[in-house]
Amino acid sequence: MTAAISTKNNNVRLKAVAIPAEHGGWGFLLEAILLGLLAAPSAAGFALSVAMLGGFLMRHPFKLMMIDRRRGKRYARTILAMRFALLYAGIAAVGGLAATALAGTAFLVPLVAAILFAGIQITFDGRSESRHWIPELAGPLALSGGGAGILMAGGWPLPPALAAGTLLAARSLPAVLYARARLRLERGQQPSLIPSIAAHALSVGAAVLLVGVGTAPALSVFAMIILLLRAIYGLSPYRRPAAPKVLGFQEIAFGVITVILIAIGYIHNI
Repeated sequence: MTAAISTKNNNVRLKAVAIPAEHGGWGFLLEAILLGLLAAPSAAGFALSVAMLGGFLMRHPFKLMMIDRRRGKRYARTILAMRFALLYAGIAAVGGLAATALAGTAFLVPLVAAILFAGIQITFDGRSESRHWIPELAGPLALSGGGAGILMAGGWPLPPALAAGTLLAARSLPAVLYARARLRLERGQQPSLIPSIAAHALSVGAAVLLVGVGTAPALSVFAMIILLLRAIYGLSPYRRPAAPKVLGFQEIAFGVITVILIAIGYIHNI
């Protein structure tokens, strides 16, 4: 059955279709690329970063296409979303092929997990359930795998690259739980604070374990402790109230500081 073509919503805002508005996703993408290119700069890593950017951008218009298809409708935005999805898919393909030509295929190992988690996120997108906790955790995990891939494209062996990807996940997953709890607190709700604090504590423990086996720098433990203290204060009665957009930019800042500390630790072995 052919989807019905709607004459509604013909005045489509280009930005609303082409660019995802979520600050958290942009922040996690930036963190993965920044860590990879700071700790292992390379042309192949840059090409893979371009591929990751293309894949990240493709998700939003592709989500709009799936939602419209599920409704059995075809709006003006549906056609525009299809064009942008194809454009971004092309960028991702070119970046991935360039990275493969420059660095071979070894870096594809962590990308297998990244693609799996991205698929989970996209599946929920198509059901209009992007705010469910499963896709909100799957997205950062996909980007963490991409960060490990950038490091391998830059010449890193698999064990330390996976350790660095684990550190990215140890930063991002608790951050998602923290953001969900913090936003509910700012709305006057009373969410359970235990999952967020516990996740941050586990991140500190994971960093300690990775340092103990020699695949992560000691500075990564310090970075995770900063995030733990941020969560304890941010979820306490002593926190300063903040708007969602302000919280989003604060988290981007904490993420950048975290990956810079981790990168410095890897570069200088501290």
